[in-house]
Amino acid sequence: MKLASLKHGRDGRLVVVDADLRLYASAAGIAATLQDALDDWSRCGPRLRDLAAALAAQQAKEALPFDPAACASPLPRAYHWVDGSAYVNHVELVRKARGAELPPSFWTDPLVYQGGSDDFLGPTEDAPFASEAFGIDFEAEVAVIVGDVPMGSAAADIHARGDIRLVMLVNDWSLRNLIPGELAKGFGFYQSKPATAFSPVAATPDELGEAWRDGKLHLPLHSSINGVPFGHPEAGEDMTFDFCQLVAHCARTRNLRAGTIVGSGTISNYDRSRGSACIAERRMLEQLEGGAARTPFLAYGDQVRIEMFDPLGRSLFGAIEQRVIRPWR
Repeated sequence: MKLASLKHGRDGRLVVVDADLRLYASAAGIAATLQDALDDWSRCGPRLRDLAAALAAQQAKEALPFDPAACASPLPRAYHWVDGSAYVNHVELVRKARGAELPPSFWTDPLVYQGGSDDFLGPTEDAPFASEAFGIDFEAEVAVIVGDVPMGSAAADIHARGDIRLVMLVNDWSLRNLIPGELAKGFGFYQSKPATAFSPVAATPDELGEAWRDGKLHLPLHSSINGVPFGHPEAGEDMTFDFCQLVAHCARTRNLRAGTIVGSGTISNYDRSRGSACIAERRMLEQLEGGAARTPFLAYGDQVRIEMFDPLGRSLFGAIEQRVIRPWR
C-alpha cells in the first residue's frame, strides 16, 4: 500500500493512495497521522491495507483525486532522522578528490549522521537558502521508516520481524561550502545540513514487488536540474550496506522508536554512464578526470526533480520537485 500526508497542521492528515497515484482516501477513521499509525501498527496496518484494497477495487467511499502539491512529506516531522552513507564508492570519490585514502573500516562499518527532523520540507515546496555562496547541492537518496527496533537488533532480526514499514525517496539538501569547516571541528554536520524533503508517497516494501529484495530497492533513481537529466544511478547496485544493516548499526547502542527514518546516503554507481545523484560527485569526477570542477552548484531559481519509476514507467512515490529560492525573511 501507499501512504501520504496531506498538509494539515504540524503533522499532516494521513491518506491512502492508489498504486497509480491517481486517487486517495482519507484514513481518518483509522489514524489521524502517519505517526499515529506507526505507533499502533499492529492495529492500524491491517486496516490501512483493507482501505488500500477497497481503493484499488474502486469501492472506497469518497475517493478523491490525488495531488502531490497538497502533500507534506509523509512524516512532516519525525522523532529521529538518521542518514547513512551506504554507497562507499561515493565516499571513496570524496576522499580521493582531496588526496585522502579510504580507511579499510569504511567497508565494514557504516557511516551515519543524525539530521534535523523537526522541520522537513514538503515534496513540492520551495527550498530557501540564505546564500548561493554556501554551495547549494541536492542529494537523491532512498530512505526507510521503521517500527520499534530494540537496541542490539541484528540485521537478520530486523528482516525477520519486518521492522522496515515504509520506503520513500529523499532530497537531502547539503551546503557543500560549509561542510569542510564544520567537519574540521570534529563534531559533525549542523549548519551544512538544512531541511530535508521526502517524496509525496511512502510505500510498504511489498508494494515494490521484485524491486525490493535483500533490503535494497533495485531501480534507477532519476534526477534533473531545470528539466535537464542529471543522473539515473541504480539504487540497489553498489550499495555496500543494505537497509537492514544500516538500521542495525543505528540500533547498536539505542532503541529506535516507531517513525525513525533511515536514509541510504547519496546513490552512487561505479558505472559513470548513469550519472550522479548530487552535484558534488560530478564535480569530483571532473576534478579527477580534468584537474578542475566545471559544474556549478545551484543558484536561486534552479529547480531539482527526483523521481523513481517502476518497470512500466509509472511513478512509484511521486516526484520531489523543488525550486531554490532566497529566504522568506
